[in-house]
Amino acid sequence: MKLLGFTEISGKIILKSGLRIGAGDTEMRIGGVDNPIIRHPHTLEPYIPGSSLKGKVRSLLEMRSGLMGETRGAPLSLKDLQDLEGSTKEEAEKILKLFGTSGADQEERESFGPTRASFADCPLNTDWKQKALERRLPFTEIKSENTINRIKGTAEHPRFMERVPAETVFDFSVTLKKFAEDEDLLDCLLSGLKLLELDALGGCGSRGYGRIRFEFNDKGIIQKFDQISLFVQEG
Repeated sequence: MKLLGFTEISGKIILKSGLRIGAGDTEMRIGGVDNPIIRHPHTLEPYIPGSSLKGKVRSLLEMRSGLMGETRGAPLSLKDLQDLEGSTKEEAEKILKLFGTSGADQEERESFGPTRASFADCPLNTDWKQKALERRLPFTEIKSENTINRIKGTAEHPRFMERVPAETVFDFSVTLKKFAEDEDLLDCLLSGLKLLELDALGGCGSRGYGRIRFEFNDKGIIQKFDQISLFVQEG
């Protein structure tokens, strides 16, 4: 395989609603938050892990192609290609090249080569951070939630969720390797990012969390992104 170059897709992620990506904190503190978010261990500032971005984009592409039903919810693997054909198989091969394959598929993996897309962690945008500090805006908020007893009409099981507030801005960068043997994978990757704008990033998406918008630095990427049609119109 011959590497021809890299394409960088970079820009900003603007939060349209509060974002929650959990830290998995197992230590309970008196008066603390039940569900803290992930933070950088040195600065204690919130960030978006590249793994969260990559995983959600991949799952949405698998969902759109119908592959999620074929794999019964498990991540797509090389062994799944044996039962696929036509355009569905072509889509599956693109996804596997973009996002990588399992280490268990070592022999078949050699024919696909290395993972093409690399997702960097997304820190707070420097300009937004400076303005937030000047205006003394918090980097996080605590949202209280509960369940309502339909008969009694009373709130039960209160919990306190930490999240990053709407209008916060993060920087993002995804690099895409281009090999001589590859078909064009950029449109597939951009389709995944566009699907993410329609869905949600992080947890509690069905409750309004995690709505985002991308702003790209490259004018060519902006044009391609705007022209993408996600679903084939029937009839």
